[in-house]
Amino acid sequence: MSAFIQQLPALFGVVIGAVGSYLAIARGDRIRFHRERATRWEERRLAIYAEYARALKQSVTLAYRIAAHLGVDPHPHPLSPEEAAPQLAEATDARDPAGEALLMLGSTAVVDRAREWVVAVMDMERFLRAEAHDPETWRAMMARQRAAREAYYAAVRHDLGLPPGHSGEWSLSAGS
Repeated sequence: MSAFIQQLPALFGVVIGAVGSYLAIARGDRIRFHRERATRWEERRLAIYAEYARALKQSVTLAYRIAAHLGVDPHPHPLSPEEAAPQLAEATDARDPAGEALLMLGSTAVVDRAREWVVAVMDMERFLRAEAHDPETWRAMMARQRAAREAYYAAVRHDLGLPPGHSGEWSLSAGS
């Protein structure tokens, strides 16, 4: 019996080492699982944020082209409201599922900025449906839409922990 008692401390050491190893591995696995899950959700949110921006930007581009046809925008490829109607309907339809996904997975700040951006775009579309020919009002609407887009992108970057990015404002010189 004395040999067993002499080896008891070594046996306790082995048991404690095994339990410690198990706990360390389990904790590491749990941390890795949570990190991988967070990464997957970030990737999904980024994809949803980008899809919403793409859908809304499609509407914006069509609005610029229609405005060029009405003589209030310098876009180089004017498009009549009649020619644009099917494309505009398609772009508007694409915004709905993208917006629903955004509501489901987006942060509150991003969703709020997305709402501001889409309202600015909807106001531009309303202006074009009225076939208004006021360049000053159009310029103000474009500036509002650009500011809303910039705020949306800033909220997305903040939500995803990315550094600040470009404003998206392109200054083109006359010679370019």
